[in-house]
Amino acid sequence: MAKKEVLSDSAAGPKPLTIGRLAKAAGIGVETIRYYQSRGLLPVPRATTGFRQYSPSMIDRIHFIKRAQALGFSLDEVASLLDLEDGRNRRAIQTVTRKRLEQIGEKVGDLERMRTALTLLLQECEATGHPHPCPIIAALLGVQGVNAS
Repeated sequence: MAKKEVLSDSAAGPKPLTIGRLAKAAGIGVETIRYYQSRGLLPVPRATTGFRQYSPSMIDRIHFIKRAQALGFSLDEVASLLDLEDGRNRRAIQTVTRKRLEQIGEKVGDLERMRTALTLLLQECEATGHPHPCPIIAALLGVQGVNAS
C-alpha cells in the first residue's frame, strides 16, 4: 500500500504544496493545473521561496472542478459555479444548472433519434438479402430512399 503524503504540520498548520505535489494529491497532471490556471479556475500563487506554493485547499477546488466536469458542466460553467461557490446566490447557481439540464435534454433527444435511425437501418439490413445494397452503407453514402432520418 502506498504511503499517503502528510499535508499538514501540527505546529504550523497546513503544509504548502509544490505544483507536482498538488497534482499528485489531486490525481491530475501538472499540465492540467497550468491549464486550469490559464482558464482562471485556479489561482497562480506567488513564489515566496523560489517555488510557487499551493494551499492544500486547492485539492478540494480541483476535485470540485473535476466533479462538475463529470456532471457535464463546461469549464466556463465551472468558472461561473466557482464564482458562486459560497452558495449565497442560489438563483444564479440554479440558472447555470437549469441551462446544463436543458443541454443534456437536447443531447438525450439527439441520442434517441440516432438510436431510432440505427435500429431501423439495422432491421432493414437484416431483412434484405445480399443481392440488395446494404441500407446502412447506403444511408451513410447519402443514397435516397433510405429511412435514416
